[in-house]
Formats: sequence, structure tokens, C-alpha cells
Amino acid sequence: MIRDILLPEFDHETATTAKVLANIPAGKFDWRPHDKSFTMGELANHLVDILAWGVATLTRDGFDMQTDGATFERSKATTVEQLLANFEANRAKARAAIEATPDADYAKPWALAAGGHTIFSQPKAGVLRGFVFNHAIHHRGQLSVYLRLTGALVPSIYGPSADDSGGM
Repeated sequence: MIRDILLPEFDHETATTAKVLANIPAGKFDWRPHDKSFTMGELANHLVDILAWGVATLTRDGFDMQTDGATFERSKATTVEQLLANFEANRAKARAAIEATPDADYAKPWALAAGGHTIFSQPKAGVLRGFVFNHAIHHRGQLSVYLRLTGALVPSIYGPSADDSGGM
């Protein structure tokens, strides 16, 4: 079953993301490396929200950023504890959605739109891997750089980091 292929990757990547989120230093949620960049808190909350997109991908036929985006509940955590609680809640919901999705539904089209204009459309499996999994991995990489720049410890991600020789 497709879920049996996706769940090990999902579990591994979300566990790694949780380690990165847990290392955000207290008092640094407003820090940003550049005026055009997210703050650390905005970036971290965005990572939490990406998991909710997994649920929307598997339980809907699409998402319109203007109409659906207006009612999408975004994470607004201001502490690492709140952030991790929101992350774990969204992780559990996304994992349940992956487990519950029949194989045939992964081939169904899903579209991202803005004001009725389609931005892209792909099979749900592709959206889950690209728009959810890979998107989260991309932003987790950004967050690991934020950690380094603020002097926080960077955990092992795909192998040892300069701060963590284990945890693989």
C-alpha cells in the first residue's frame, strides 16, 4: 500500500524536524538573518503549518489561498513548548490522514489556486511529497542555519552535525 511507502519517510522527517524545532533558543523567536527573511518564530510556525497542509492534501481536492486561506488556522506559538505541542498535534493528524487514504486516492488530482486561478495541479501523492514533505525539509534546512547563526546547537539531520555526533 502507498501509505506503507510514505509513512517511514514521514516518521523519519518529522522526528528530525521536531529535533530542530526543539533547539530554538529562548528569546529568539523575533530574530531574523535579514530584513526580507522570516523571523525564527515565523519560520518555525510555518513548519508546523506545513503538516496541516498534508491533511488538506489528502482530504480535499484542492486549496484556494484566498478563500480557504482566510479560514486556515495558523500556528501562532511564541514558545518552544507551544511550538512542539502544535507540531505534534499536526503531525498526528497528518499521519492519520496518510494512514486512512486509500491507494486510489493518491492518484486523484489536487490543485492549489489563488482566487480561482490554478497555480498547479498534481496527483495527491506528488503534492504530498513535493508540496508537503519536501517543502518542510527545505524550511527545516533554513531553520538549521538560523540555529547556527544564533549560536544554538544544530542537531543531527542526515548525519552528524558539528554539535551532535550521534542521533542518527
